[in-house]
Amino acid sequence: MQFDSTNKARGTKRLFLAYKNSGRALYWLAKNEAAFKQEVVLLLFSLIVVCIWDIGIYEKLILVWSVVFILFTEIINTAIEAVVDRISLDIHPLSGLAKDLGSAAVLLAIALCAIVWITVIIHHLLLV
Repeated sequence: MQFDSTNKARGTKRLFLAYKNSGRALYWLAKNEAAFKQEVVLLLFSLIVVCIWDIGIYEKLILVWSVVFILFTEIINTAIEAVVDRISLDIHPLSGLAKDLGSAAVLLAIALCAIVWITVIIHHLLLV
């Protein structure tokens, strides 16, 4: 089977198919990717914390979005790994580099999230 770029869905059907495909991908991630599962738990924990913590709405948003950004980069990293594995399961330096770069993106997202959370926590400790 080959992709037919001339026969693509349009309008609401395209939106429905995009939603369906995204849902299938998220379901697959939740079922198969341990890191994604852990990051979803982190997101749920952060939602509980920001609901309880008496801070401003913008601080709550930045805290939650910093965790969502981890999920976003994890999805991109998993996509890179899937494409590399689809091309070949052979060990190759460029395949390893692609996977390592995806992993580095996740690491940076985690570091960014930690910096955001630490900054907000320190800011509120100094205000008390």
